[in-house]
Amino acid sequence: MTTTLARDPVTPDAEIRPRPSKWVWSWVYGGVFSVAALLLVLAGYLAVGVSSGAVDWLALLTEASWSPVNSAYGGLAMIYGTAVVCVLALVLAVPVSWAAALALSEYLPARVARPLRMCVELLAAVPSIVYGLIGIIVVRPFISEIADVPGGDSLLAAGIVLAVMITPTIVAVSVDSLSAVPDRYREAAFSLGLTRREVIRSAVLPLARPGMRSAVLLGLARALGEAIAVFLVVGRADGRLPTSFGGFLDSLVHPGQTLTTKLAGPEPVLAGTSGPYFAALCGLGITLLALVAAATIWGTRGQTRGTAVKRTPRYRATPRMRVHRDRFAMTLRVGALLLPSALLVGMLSLLVTRGSTAFHPSFWLTSATGAAGGGVRDQIVGTVLLIVTTGLIALPLGFGAGILIGVHASDRIARLLQTLTVVLGGAPTILLGLAGFVILSSTMGWGRSWLAGAIVLVPVVIPVIALATSARVRSMPPELTESALSLGLTRAQLIRSVVVPYAWPATLTGLLLGLARAAGETAPLLFTATVFFGAPALPSGIVDSPVQALPTHIFTLSQDSGDPQAVTQAWGSAMVLVLITAVLLSAAVWLRNRFEGERWTT
Repeated sequence: MTTTLARDPVTPDAEIRPRPSKWVWSWVYGGVFSVAALLLVLAGYLAVGVSSGAVDWLALLTEASWSPVNSAYGGLAMIYGTAVVCVLALVLAVPVSWAAALALSEYLPARVARPLRMCVELLAAVPSIVYGLIGIIVVRPFISEIADVPGGDSLLAAGIVLAVMITPTIVAVSVDSLSAVPDRYREAAFSLGLTRREVIRSAVLPLARPGMRSAVLLGLARALGEAIAVFLVVGRADGRLPTSFGGFLDSLVHPGQTLTTKLAGPEPVLAGTSGPYFAALCGLGITLLALVAAATIWGTRGQTRGTAVKRTPRYRATPRMRVHRDRFAMTLRVGALLLPSALLVGMLSLLVTRGSTAFHPSFWLTSATGAAGGGVRDQIVGTVLLIVTTGLIALPLGFGAGILIGVHASDRIARLLQTLTVVLGGAPTILLGLAGFVILSSTMGWGRSWLAGAIVLVPVVIPVIALATSARVRSMPPELTESALSLGLTRAQLIRSVVVPYAWPATLTGLLLGLARAAGETAPLLFTATVFFGAPALPSGIVDSPVQALPTHIFTLSQDSGDPQAVTQAWGSAMVLVLITAVLLSAAVWLRNRFEGERWTT
């Protein structure tokens, strides 16, 4: 006889049912509101500044003379300098970056490509002030030697430094675009007897090319917004505009000026907060923000199209010497990949040899003395305070914005919100610093304040968190959502109980990546939060409570490149900052590799 076991039905316990989650909507909408509000504050600051005095836009955009004493505000030479250094950076970086991306995606096995890709990502984490310091020590003497010009400050030096800085961005986005091409296209091309070079040319590049172009435009947005690294090597000479082709070539190896270096100099402080002088500077800020926004929007728009459009691969007639051409292409592309790795090794070697003072415990544990003595204990404490405060403010706002973009907004609204987030992430940090100086330090009367510095760093971190979170949410399997809704969960309960546990690993990774970038920012802190000496390790209040920080400490020391002690101190401080940034980035990479491909985490 067979006995059937049965269990009496159990009445569901009301206490374990999901609780109402109305607070979720306040949270996610607050995150999106923060993105829009930060953009509005930045645009509003520039608009108010422009309206505070008469601006001759025609002269600002078409004349080269800049002389506040004579009320001449021509920005054409700065626009020219910005265009030259950006074009130079793209000419140097794009061929190497695209070839390196092809090597990572199409030639190397995963076990080799992953550590090499991490090397490229480590280049992206090097703070801009460190790039500027390397430009002073390496690039400027190189330009001075080959061009026989004193000093080496030049547009060419700025272009070389920017090329190294934007290479990791172009490589990373290009690799993602190449990886998004379905393998069936490669398999179909190989089945026709094509070589690997012909497969890439005929089957992979036609589909990945829009995304690779987007990578270039995003790199251009980074180059347009960079201030400190260019500030240290460009020379900052006003009014230099060539009138002939020979003059153009000569201008490349001589000092110049860009929009960001003009805004990063002392003039924004000297101009006050109103009047024609201040209005002209704000007009330059609007011009710069418009250029960055145009490059960023165009880049992300092209990337979206590149991933959405499906085109049939085109196979072209193959030339002679196919095998030899294939091997030659492979050699060039793999060789191009070795260049970023060699740059990283060279930069680390330079930091280790010149920044050897950072390996002495006393350098970490003692305070600075005099102009260039002692250690960097107070600078480390100030940097950690700024990073922690920025993270605490940015994490809930960026997480909420990412959740709304990924799960609740319609496709059209999601694209709009994502575009606004990317534009905020591409906004030049020098403009954030100037806006914080006028609004927080001057209007609100905070003066130099550590909290003001943390607040102006928040727009740097929020976009990284929001974009990483939204990407993770969009990859969530639809059966999870369907199962949760079939159990009677509301949309708010779905977000709290399903989406948030699924998305938090990507959110944490985005937080660490954003903080790694914020740790190296210099321009916003110069105007709002830091002093070179005299500030206590821990502030006692908010108003008139500055701190000392590693990026601004390095920037100030690097200005006195003729003092060997200052140079040694700068390199040691740079090594400490790179180590802090490397710890944050390594944690982010570990989390990405740990949770990559996981469907569910609780």
